[in-house]
Amino acid sequence: MKNLGLILGTLLTMQFLTAQEVKLDKVGGYEFTNCTKLEALPVSNQFKSGTCWSFGGLSFFESEMIRIGMPVINLSEMYIVRHAYEMKAHRYLRMQGKFQFGPGGQFHDIIEVAKLHGLMSEADYNGKPVSYGLPVHTELDAITKSMVSVAVKRPNKTLSESWWPAYNSTLNSYLGEVNEDTNKKGMETLKSTGLNLNDYIELTSFTHLEDYKKNILFIPDNWTMSGYYNLPLQDLLSVLNNALNKGYTVAWDADVSDNGFSFKNGLAVVPATPWGQMSKTEQDTIFNSTINEAEVTAEMRQKLFENFETTDDHLMHITGKCKDQNGNKFYYTKNSWGTKRNSCGGFLYTSEAYFKLKTVAIMVHKDAIPKAIRKKLGI
Repeated sequence: MKNLGLILGTLLTMQFLTAQEVKLDKVGGYEFTNCTKLEALPVSNQFKSGTCWSFGGLSFFESEMIRIGMPVINLSEMYIVRHAYEMKAHRYLRMQGKFQFGPGGQFHDIIEVAKLHGLMSEADYNGKPVSYGLPVHTELDAITKSMVSVAVKRPNKTLSESWWPAYNSTLNSYLGEVNEDTNKKGMETLKSTGLNLNDYIELTSFTHLEDYKKNILFIPDNWTMSGYYNLPLQDLLSVLNNALNKGYTVAWDADVSDNGFSFKNGLAVVPATPWGQMSKTEQDTIFNSTINEAEVTAEMRQKLFENFETTDDHLMHITGKCKDQNGNKFYYTKNSWGTKRNSCGGFLYTSEAYFKLKTVAIMVHKDAIPKAIRKKLGI
């Protein structure tokens, strides 16, 4: 009975959560039909924080709770972030400062933290100072980075016993205290979700990695040096489509610095004509009508990755699919930048070409992977 209030409170926020078959969506010059939008909680706002991995990943797990028929909980992003800051600091010092330290992360960070400390509801741990209302981490990031930078230099020749209490106190001040009681509640909450964290698989697609094997993907925010299964590009696309067709949503790590990505316009596309070869008028009106998109190859992906033109900028949540008026596939994508910055309520439409070109990695439930591909992966 102690979770009854939490469950009832959460149910009130999810009245709209039914899978939708939408006849027509208009975005810019695009008209989307045959849209299937899978269930998800409302769009959140990471605001001035680099924690998209926690927002996108927990949105994915919330949809997983809906999919398996469990009472859905609005999960606390900052509970995961709070523990991740601890883990990052320890690893940074053990690596003698020769390692990534910052607010960024990957979807598997949620799994790493949750296995140790569970999950917490937003109602029980919001991690947001009352004076802000939304995450504002500029000061937090600067202070924590300065603290680990000083500590790793060992100014007193040995690490002071005051180091960890001081660092932990900083996290408490900005995000809220965690202790044995919160961790106990976190493990209870995790159990109540019905999620088996071992069922989730991360996949990528690069030609320098061995296909159908687990490889370490060397990107800055993979600070845990975790492995991803590498797939040929067409297989990665097959996983995405199979997942959505079977009612599974997909956690998506992508580059969003490309000129074809416009959250304001609610679209992400890959024009067949390179951006630098367009006129100013063409650039300014690119989202006003449908366009021909580039034929994306694995070689194109690899070149952009090697040249740092594709980086792990941003992590989001793909919750549906549709087609434009020309029959081209698009994916309905939930962002974490609030609901007021575009006309799509915080979502956007990502073209198949953009997904193929700019995806860094995805995370799915293992059952969402086609059987033939699973067999090759040995899972």
